[in-house]
Amino acid sequence: MDFSWTPEQQALRARIIEFARRDLRDDVAERDKAGAFSRQLWRKCGEMGLLGLNAPATYGGAGADALTTALAIEALGYACADNGLTFAVSAQLTSLQPTLLDFASPTQQARFLPGLVKGEIIGCYAMSEEATGSDAYALRTTAEKREGGYVLNGEKWFVTFGPIADMAVIYATTNPKAGKWGVSLFIVESNAPGYSASPVQDKMGLRTVPIGKITLRDCFVPAENLIGREGAGASIFNASQEWERACILAGQIGMMERQLEACVAFARERQAFGQPIGKFQAISNRIAEMKLRLETARLLTYRAAWLKQSGQPAMLDAALANLHLGESFLQNSLDAVRIHGARGYLTEFEIERDLRDAMGGPIYGGTSDIQRNIIARLLGL
Repeated sequence: MDFSWTPEQQALRARIIEFARRDLRDDVAERDKAGAFSRQLWRKCGEMGLLGLNAPATYGGAGADALTTALAIEALGYACADNGLTFAVSAQLTSLQPTLLDFASPTQQARFLPGLVKGEIIGCYAMSEEATGSDAYALRTTAEKREGGYVLNGEKWFVTFGPIADMAVIYATTNPKAGKWGVSLFIVESNAPGYSASPVQDKMGLRTVPIGKITLRDCFVPAENLIGREGAGASIFNASQEWERACILAGQIGMMERQLEACVAFARERQAFGQPIGKFQAISNRIAEMKLRLETARLLTYRAAWLKQSGQPAMLDAALANLHLGESFLQNSLDAVRIHGARGYLTEFEIERDLRDAMGGPIYGGTSDIQRNIIARLLGL
């Protein structure tokens, strides 16, 4: 493994940082307070090429590999103060688009990918259900075959972009007797009769990206909207989870680096008892631990992405990366608040927002406990 970056990759990183600092600046604190998503910033990400990073040139993308995609998301997390926007970009690049690129038909790709890449349409990836949670294959959403297509009934919960998406990829059971091998995947457009979405749900963190519920009531989906074949949903989901778990939290590496720089600067400047607080071991040790978590999380993420792009099994390494990165960002955010003291506790200094945003890391994309279960199972336990 060689994680040294080519001049082209370094230039991409620098370009994303410059773009984010120049074009993604607005009053994030106010939008966080209001729970408001910025379509304007989303379109800017599309215009810059971020949303099409891993899509082929045929659809307006750059055809980037997994490592380059992880590096780009990391750079965005470092330079963009809107953690919700970074997460939303990550979700498109690591959940929705890889599923379409790897499994959708050329007709389906041609219909939806150009608009997604440009930021002209918004898509979402809908697997989770309120009653099943981490028991991913115990789906209650059903798809009954009818002439010319399928009729879907059920609800999807905790869907990123669910309330505002123009299209969704939705997992539903076509054969309940077959268990997980009876799960299939469909493209459902938001204007389909019987499709409805809930208003944006309030949440603790990542408030600038909308999350909500999709309801399907006798929603007819034409047969050409089936992705792959009937019963292929489990295989598609497993493949997509390697992508998601390996890279979706890559933005948090950049966020942790930004945090660390802020904490070091504050520890040098803030005086207590006649000296900078960084001279106190309690502070310096905390910062050292933040650096350790950052670098180990970075290496685990890069290794998982490298395995993915090399065509090697990446499930174990993706679970390790997801587990460690999610929990490391949470702990580093807590340490950042403690280092900044009262400033860290007050909203106006924008330190506490990272802590609220970090709390989702051990939950979405498979909880930390689920990641531990996966790791143990893959080790033969």
